[in-house]
Amino acid sequence: MIAYARPAMPRIGVISDTHGLVRSEALRALRGADLIVHAGDVGTPEVLDALRTIAPVVAVRGNNDRGRWARALAETEVVEQSGRVLYVLHDVHELDVDPRAAGYDAVIAGHSHQPRVERRDGVLYLNPGSAGPRRFRLPVSVARLRVEARRLQAEIVTLDV
Repeated sequence: MIAYARPAMPRIGVISDTHGLVRSEALRALRGADLIVHAGDVGTPEVLDALRTIAPVVAVRGNNDRGRWARALAETEVVEQSGRVLYVLHDVHELDVDPRAAGYDAVIAGHSHQPRVERRDGVLYLNPGSAGPRRFRLPVSVARLRVEARRLQAEIVTLDV
């Protein structure tokens, strides 16, 4: 588990499916984050370097992440932030644990390129969508997650690209 001691109500930037593309619009949308979570299909290590100019980064490996640099990324991460526990993986269909029973407050995943904020059984499921090359007619987006005293507040930010 990766634990971060941050402000009382930290802001987490969430991004996924960049596929090697670092959009200036995505960097602007993530500014002010205390932590950035990348839910896989990073594409290149330069994407993570660019995100680290904003805040510390936790990233998982996606199905398209290959090579020596990608092998250093775990398939899943557990992040503790101000008493909240986030489970990060690339494809939510590969979730092999009951998040509520495991004590996770949120599941963060990408892969589908479809942004989504949903609560199920007391757990927040967040997919920021894709910040990389546009796929079909899906929006290009990231998400912001605010850790509040009693809950997690998530919002999808559609990028004007």
